[in-house]
Amino acid sequence: MAQTQAKTVEGTAPHGTGASESGNGRILEVQNPATGQTIARVPAIGTDDVAELAARARAAQPGWEALGFEGRAKVLKRAQRWTTDNADRIARTIISETGKTYEDAQLAEIAYAAQSFGFWAKNAEDYLSDEKIRSSSPFVAGRKLFVRYAPVGVVGVIGPWNYPLTNSFGDCIPALAAGNSVILKPASLTPLTSLLMQEALRECGLPEDVFLTAVGPGPVGSELIDHVGFVMFTGSTEVGKKIMERAAKTLTPVGLELGGKDPMVVLSDANVERAANAAVHYSMQNGGQTCISIERVYVEEPVYEQFVALVEKKLRALRQGVPGDPGVTDVGAITSPPQVDLIDEHVRDAENKGARVLVGGHRGDGPGDFYEPTMLVNVDHTMECMTEETFGPTLPVMKVRDAEEGIRLANDSPYGLQASIWTEDTDKGERLAREIEAGVVCVNDAQINYIALELPMGGWKASGLGTRHGKDGIRKYTQKQTVLVTKFAPTKKDIHMMPYRAMTTKLIGRVVKLLYGRGKRD
Repeated sequence: MAQTQAKTVEGTAPHGTGASESGNGRILEVQNPATGQTIARVPAIGTDDVAELAARARAAQPGWEALGFEGRAKVLKRAQRWTTDNADRIARTIISETGKTYEDAQLAEIAYAAQSFGFWAKNAEDYLSDEKIRSSSPFVAGRKLFVRYAPVGVVGVIGPWNYPLTNSFGDCIPALAAGNSVILKPASLTPLTSLLMQEALRECGLPEDVFLTAVGPGPVGSELIDHVGFVMFTGSTEVGKKIMERAAKTLTPVGLELGGKDPMVVLSDANVERAANAAVHYSMQNGGQTCISIERVYVEEPVYEQFVALVEKKLRALRQGVPGDPGVTDVGAITSPPQVDLIDEHVRDAENKGARVLVGGHRGDGPGDFYEPTMLVNVDHTMECMTEETFGPTLPVMKVRDAEEGIRLANDSPYGLQASIWTEDTDKGERLAREIEAGVVCVNDAQINYIALELPMGGWKASGLGTRHGKDGIRKYTQKQTVLVTKFAPTKKDIHMMPYRAMTTKLIGRVVKLLYGRGKRD
């Protein structure tokens, strides 16, 4: 069993991040946000170390690619087994640096990673095999035409702090399956999970330097953009724009999963009990620190009071505290200390503008960073809690006249990541889903589309660029190469080749008219 690459505060971390080779002496302290205690010190790199790290990854990539899909799949399948065999250890690591509950670590992180290893091991070859093309043009008749998907070489992943396994390391799995080397820049708040998975991959047979972890401050991520063939970033829209601006200087392609303000629209014919359970779970899961959390709810007037009463009762029953063993805590800590300030600002802004706090509404007591599960009513779109990404355990609920108003307000946002519609008339639900301006819409459900890895997941508007999962979720880590092969040339010179002759030109003109001149005239 591999040892974690960060020892407790009394010790130092062994080699593995690349920092110890540089001799820069930089150390990053990691704190448990639920207790406020420093739990580890790990070596960190600076911007001057990134080029050397990228060179190592680039040198290792051809050998990894040469293993082929089958050889790479063997390593990924070993990693899948390692993840399930070490599930409790991974969970404890995630809990210690994020403050999330055991169940959030287990269901939304470990289960996802285990599934992802197996999914990409199985499907990479199918998604990336040479794609045969048939053309309608007679001028290429008899030629072999296909599209090849070649790895970009080195992929840079800049991960967020809310999901250090799923949304940080998880994006590395398809990149590796495609034959790339990967450099992961984890959030400075949560590097331990990434370091643990680096050791896991090496133990499972991944060649040295094919996966590297670049622990360091924000500028390390910016520098990484200049040295890789593709950048995958998950985080705020503001930072995503800066990533794209930096990448434009080197024409480096990017994938961006950015902010969200996901709406839930509850119609009068919905199963209100199910909708209330979902509203509570998908707004409070992971402390509300999920890009696809339910962040605002619009309820048709006839069922508004019933819905509010059910949600209030269920929220009051939730247990919040320092996470530990399974079944003890429902809502954990806030991973990033400044986020607590933002959450409180949104609640206070709503109150000042006429909203009413039914449940919670305050910071937690004690040394850790907590915010109470909070429900707000009498809200509207003048309030930040309805228009800006809160990213915390809050649930503002607004009454609407009808479905039309609910859809209009759901679309009244710069974001378009996910949304959900709740109605027992699923035909109506599907119709309304097509009116929502979001990359994903669920009817009578939320979030679970994320574990259907066959489905693309990405945002519209200011919520991102590109998708993860599905065919595009791995093809984005490749470069398309068109190949045309002329096996048998019937003549030494094709009819269209120089020198031009009037008779030949007229003949080609007649052929073009015969083939393409039959379109319907206006």
